[in-house]
Amino acid sequence: MSGKLYLIPTTLGDENPYKVMPADILPVIRSINHYFVEDIRSARRFIRKVDPESNIDEMTFFEINKRTRYTDLSGFFVQHAEYDTGVISEAGCPGVADPGAEVVRIAHQKGITVKPIVGPSSILLSLMSSGLNGQQFAFSGYIPVKHPARGKTIKHLEHRVYFENQTQIFIETPYRNNSLMNDLIKSLDEKTLLCVACDLTLETEYIKTQTVKEWKKGFPDLHKRPAIFLIGK
Repeated sequence: MSGKLYLIPTTLGDENPYKVMPADILPVIRSINHYFVEDIRSARRFIRKVDPESNIDEMTFFEINKRTRYTDLSGFFVQHAEYDTGVISEAGCPGVADPGAEVVRIAHQKGITVKPIVGPSSILLSLMSSGLNGQQFAFSGYIPVKHPARGKTIKHLEHRVYFENQTQIFIETPYRNNSLMNDLIKSLDEKTLLCVACDLTLETEYIKTQTVKEWKKGFPDLHKRPAIFLIGK
């Protein structure tokens, strides 16, 4: 297969892509007509932002999600083997907490060259700006919603902070952010450091790290705001 697989990052919100990504993303977008995407509508909208002159109607999109079959992904590669192909996530970097990882795995299996492009990652941006341990850290994705599983998971993550010296990073569905904050404040030790990083790269960006004891005095409304939560010591 002569084509390459380009991992094309997207913005974390509705901002100008050139504020957070390198200019060389434009020639890459212009050179590709076949894409694996998480959502076709948002991918088309992103491409138009990067290159308003692009002919979207000439492009082929294959939507990937948890229900996508391996054989279908592999078949798309075979069908377009001679062309460069792109992967576009809903937000941030493809393959990181993202179904695009399966596409990248298949590319390696087929000997296809993988080309990552620099772009924003909410996980790394939150870790960078938290002041917590950046040498050892773990991303746990979504933690359980229901109790007692949620409380047990929070305590388990806190245990790893203190006994493995490992920063713990996790997320929640935006409309449940306030509920998670209340559960964190109730479950964590008062001396544990908690960082909240939301609306990263946007005009409304908010990043703050303080002890749980200090968070008990109050926190901003996080409802429906994309957020990352980190705990450390």
